[in-house]
Amino acid sequence: MFKRLSFVTTLVILAALILVVPVMAQDEEPTADVSVLGSGDISISFWNGLTGSDGVTLNEMLANFVAENPEITVTTEIVAWNDLYAKLQAAFVAGNPPDVFMLHASEVPQFGSYGVLKDLGPWYTSGGGWFPDDDISESTLNGMMYEGTLVAIPLDNHGRGLWINVDMFEAAGLDPDMDPPTTYEGWVDLFQQLTLDADGNNAASPDFDPENVVQWGYAVGEWPRVNFLGALAQQGGSLVSEDGSTVTVNSEAGITALQQAVDLVYEYNVSPPEAGFDTWNAFGAGTLAVIPTGTWFRNQAETFSDINSRAWPAPQFGPEPGTWFGAHAWMVPASLEGEKLDAVETLIQWVSENQVAWAASGQVPARLSAQAALDADNYPSNILLGQGFSDYGVLDYGHVAIQEMYAALDPELSEALNGLKTVEEALNDAAERMQAVLDRN
Repeated sequence: MFKRLSFVTTLVILAALILVVPVMAQDEEPTADVSVLGSGDISISFWNGLTGSDGVTLNEMLANFVAENPEITVTTEIVAWNDLYAKLQAAFVAGNPPDVFMLHASEVPQFGSYGVLKDLGPWYTSGGGWFPDDDISESTLNGMMYEGTLVAIPLDNHGRGLWINVDMFEAAGLDPDMDPPTTYEGWVDLFQQLTLDADGNNAASPDFDPENVVQWGYAVGEWPRVNFLGALAQQGGSLVSEDGSTVTVNSEAGITALQQAVDLVYEYNVSPPEAGFDTWNAFGAGTLAVIPTGTWFRNQAETFSDINSRAWPAPQFGPEPGTWFGAHAWMVPASLEGEKLDAVETLIQWVSENQVAWAASGQVPARLSAQAALDADNYPSNILLGQGFSDYGVLDYGHVAIQEMYAALDPELSEALNGLKTVEEALNDAAERMQAVLDRN
């Protein structure tokens, strides 16, 4: 099933490149943060898109790895995710891919369809190897497969939750230790109490001035897509139909999910529009009470020394709880063999068996045993949000053209959140373009 590149496969990749690369000049190389770790005779190259503090954490772990394995040198290249996809495709076409790379579970079908991923089933205990299949969730395990073959090893689960400003809660007479609301109406009430105008009136007051807000209760603007996907699941909806043939973002569930977000901006006045509002800076400046964000916010929150904050579960606006999560995963080119393959396997096994250290990145270790070993004093957000992923998480949708599908969806969500289209118009337009992608693939 997994072969070296054929002529047809190469054409498929080149077609994907045409779709992905236009934002870069043809002779422009994506900027990479390169680190050379160790000085061993066996040199392996590793590409990933961990451009935040998580990349720093992983490099620190790799520095410890080469200290324990002095025969191996690891050269890491960190490139922004969108650039990495194009860079990898071009490298495979040129026959010069890295020895190991990291993508998301949602990209497994895309790269699996090119025939360039090594079968890693023999590395799992079910295939006689070292990685325990039963030490990760079923949804994570499924995300490592392409057409029934295990082609990736998971590093983590990362996904959505909330961070709250504890002092703002207490100033509003709210208990930060309260059970979070479980209805949209309950969340609206909470956000209204936390949204203040320049005269100190909250958004529930008849004297509230929505044109002069100094403290927002919530913000819809950070990564609207994953917020929408979580809310869509809460309404019982999905990105595509169960048989994978029809885009369903414009279903009744999708319309309800997006309308609720839009209404937080334009009906309840508890969130600014998406455009022009920096959610992280606003939270750090003390002008935003509740920020929907990801596990990766853990280290950023610690830099806001004046903000007394903590993690909360993802908001439940629909009848059922649900939150988006993804998985960073190791992948290996099908062509890699010999001592370099052995070195790559040694590296991945070492990191996997030290996943507790990976929690310092803010992400949730993929292995359940590593999650259970986390110290509640040091890793409260990892534990809290990770439990949500296990209980009601919705793994990011995987498809051979997932990036193109999301490129059709993202601008339409922004159009709605910025009041430029109705929710129905935005989702119908997104569905039409996404369906065209689905039909081509």
